[in-house]
Amino acid sequence: MGTASPPLVTILYAEDDEDIRSIVEITLQNFSDFRLIICNGGGEAIKMADKSSPDMVLLDVMMPDVDGITVLKALKQREDFQNVPIVLMTAKVQKHEIEQFKALGAIDVIVKPFDPITLADQLTAIWNQYHTGHHPG
Repeated sequence: MGTASPPLVTILYAEDDEDIRSIVEITLQNFSDFRLIICNGGGEAIKMADKSSPDMVLLDVMMPDVDGITVLKALKQREDFQNVPIVLMTAKVQKHEIEQFKALGAIDVIVKPFDPITLADQLTAIWNQYHTGHHPG
């Protein structure tokens, strides 16, 4: 009997582009039961991380105030975020860039443009993969 992944419920999501943020919000509200904590930039995401306990963090890489890489590094330094999976969203999809993002601590990268219809399934698959392949310690 295998161990099931805990449910993915709360996602802290940071994206500065209002159109993309709206698409993700509408999609995930319509195609999943996720609770989104929506931030319009990296600075807000760091502040909201203090007030919430997300199951997963979804970050845009390119944001003007504080970029996703800076947020990723900041959260990974915190004890309470050591076992919170962080996923990046970006249009930068060269293999070496994706490898670099993963080396910094991202568990996966969602490529823009993404398919809104499959986004919830994609996040769930990433979550399940994280919990099956992840061994803390």
